[in-house]
Amino acid sequence: MDLNLLDQNDRLPYLIRKSLAECDADFAHKWQDIRQNNHSGQTGQLAAGVLLLLSYRSHHISDPKNHGAWVLQLIKRSSLTAQGGDVSCPGGMLHPLLDWAFSLFFIRSGILTSPPLSSASALPETPSEGKKIISLFLANALRESWEELHLNPLHVSLLGALPTYSLHLFRRTIFPLVAVARNNWTPVPNREVEKIIEIPLKNFFREDSYGRYMIQAGETLPHPDQGPWEFPCLIHEDDKGEEILWGATFYIIMNFLRIVFDFQLPDMHSRRIREKTLNHDYLTGNR
Repeated sequence: MDLNLLDQNDRLPYLIRKSLAECDADFAHKWQDIRQNNHSGQTGQLAAGVLLLLSYRSHHISDPKNHGAWVLQLIKRSSLTAQGGDVSCPGGMLHPLLDWAFSLFFIRSGILTSPPLSSASALPETPSEGKKIISLFLANALRESWEELHLNPLHVSLLGALPTYSLHLFRRTIFPLVAVARNNWTPVPNREVEKIIEIPLKNFFREDSYGRYMIQAGETLPHPDQGPWEFPCLIHEDDKGEEILWGATFYIIMNFLRIVFDFQLPDMHSRRIREKTLNHDYLTGNR
């Protein structure tokens, strides 16, 4: 792949949209399974919409010689939330009634349609039921992103949906959507967000960015297996320090890179090792 494409403001969104249009996002099928399981009295499975948010940053600090770079805009969760300290996509839990109303009013009404990058234009080949469910989780992700980052929904364009991802520890299924935010918008984090982390898309194609994350359950974490467990991760370093991207968000981004760029995770055997211990407030937050 020509990595110069990752510096070009105009071409990349069209490549992403074309690739995701051919991807089976499975939103309707997964949402139907969740509803059926919950209605049958099985253990409640929650649903959450998130944005894999891209933005073009002019004169990005990662490469001062270039005019700009595409970055992924992620959040570091504050200690007030479950999974505090983790790097994740903006978004959160579905509120069915509120998000259906949001979907109908803002998305299906066409308010968010603004060529050439519009929410509506990412959905034309999707079956009608699939469109409705994608719109629902787009509304969900936009509402949560407004609360977390003050991201204006009118400044976001949908490129497409990715396959869902289920977490077993939290009984939650993530519905990820890839979107572009207006260039050089300024996030305003709320108390659930410790900080914004911007990772240049180019960094995911560098083998030396990857590592192995050794997770150990602390004595206060109620889990039958104390570990350690090993996970692949991305080690992001900037002028503010080092952050570790791992877990569900890491796998969602790897899916995105595989579908759009045919990228494969490099061999992890000899990669750098980082370690972390999880305590009880990892599951609950420290409110």
